[in-house]
Amino acid sequence: MKKRKGFYSWLTALLLISMIASGCSSGSEGKGGTSAPGTGGDDGKKVEILLGYYSSDSSDAKMKELIEQFEKQHPNIKVKTQSAPYGQFYQKLDTQIAAGQAPDVWLSDGVYVMKYAQRGAAKDLTDWIAKDLKADEYYGLDFNKDADGRYWGVPQGIQVGVLFYNKDLFDKAGVAYPSDEWTWEDLKSSAAKLTVDAGGKTAEDSGFDAASVNQFGLTFFSITEGWFSVMKSYGGGALDEKAENSIIHSPENKQAFEWMVDGMQRGIITDPVDLKSFQSNTAVFPSGSAAMRIGIYARVQAANEAGLNYDVALLPKGPDGKRVSPVIANSWVINQKSGEEKAAAAWEWIKYWATEDEVQKQWTELGEAVPVKKSVAESEVFLKAGEQPANRQAFLDSLEFAQTLDNNAVWEEWVGKFNENAERAFLGDTGIDQALSDADAAVQAVLDDFYKK
Repeated sequence: MKKRKGFYSWLTALLLISMIASGCSSGSEGKGGTSAPGTGGDDGKKVEILLGYYSSDSSDAKMKELIEQFEKQHPNIKVKTQSAPYGQFYQKLDTQIAAGQAPDVWLSDGVYVMKYAQRGAAKDLTDWIAKDLKADEYYGLDFNKDADGRYWGVPQGIQVGVLFYNKDLFDKAGVAYPSDEWTWEDLKSSAAKLTVDAGGKTAEDSGFDAASVNQFGLTFFSITEGWFSVMKSYGGGALDEKAENSIIHSPENKQAFEWMVDGMQRGIITDPVDLKSFQSNTAVFPSGSAAMRIGIYARVQAANEAGLNYDVALLPKGPDGKRVSPVIANSWVINQKSGEEKAAAAWEWIKYWATEDEVQKQWTELGEAVPVKKSVAESEVFLKAGEQPANRQAFLDSLEFAQTLDNNAVWEEWVGKFNENAERAFLGDTGIDQALSDADAAVQAVLDDFYKK
């Protein structure tokens, strides 16, 4: 960033006059709704910021390289880092936020951005985004927008759900590959032909044993890679538009649950007990034990490492033609309590990440996420990043009907309550109506505890 020495000298004098006249001192915290000030003082003093991110073996080296490149381009900004494995990072971050000692800028899991915003930890970036970023050049900016139109983060990378399918298992069963016209009923019909028990019978055969399945038609778990897309595409959902009230107990959700429970009872779809026989919930598809899975982009790595012959397609449509993909926009957020200079320096980091194609290209090569900048996402850097999956365009197409996971300040809490009750229905421990009614009440209690205080 170029410094305008004369401008800042004039501004300093003006501020002194203003302070003497008003008898007020200048505040240390940046305020949302202002343009980002310059970083560093007239004396060339460096601004030091603390940048936090969750670490992984595959990304740490590249993150350090990008920080070094940033510092060379911004000699007046020094970046210190704080990193830890995912769970440890967010546990420590919550403690730091409570103590007023959080990093100046950190990488937020997309489902937590609204938690930080609604709890007063994140800075409102609305005006800075409008000033420095061109919305039509990016994927996912709106995924961090609240019901009042304010923006609380800038995407670092995007995870969007598609349908992964094992081509070898489809070929062996003589089943046609998924098409863009598939409904969830079409998926279940094909999945039945691809579900095989210990005796070699499919779910369509007489005598099929749903209690001893060796190969599932579809692996299914969690909000992101399980029930969210089904409920939404059936016209249902979990929370209202403001994410402050439950809408779980509805006819649309009942229909979606009937589809899911039927598939699990027939052994076609993995249920919570089935998943316990695997090393992790995510291991079913890469191990070749399922013909299909709902999966985000990050699952490409495991499928490739396993050497599967696979591809991806759009998720199926609901009964009325509605299609919904789950999306998580992992994002950079700025600490609301950081002073103006630190907040401005943090914004320079975010702009560096989002606006420079070279930065986006370098991160894309790791294969962890869909790039944020369209010029990179729509280029061969992403679309031809590897032989598999061939249809990477499906991830970009899915962003047209992607929806965030009803994120709010108590996202983890309400999802936990929902899952507890959904699992009872999935395992046949209670009826669907009762499970939805109980989930609705439990989730609303969590929401009321936060929003009605």
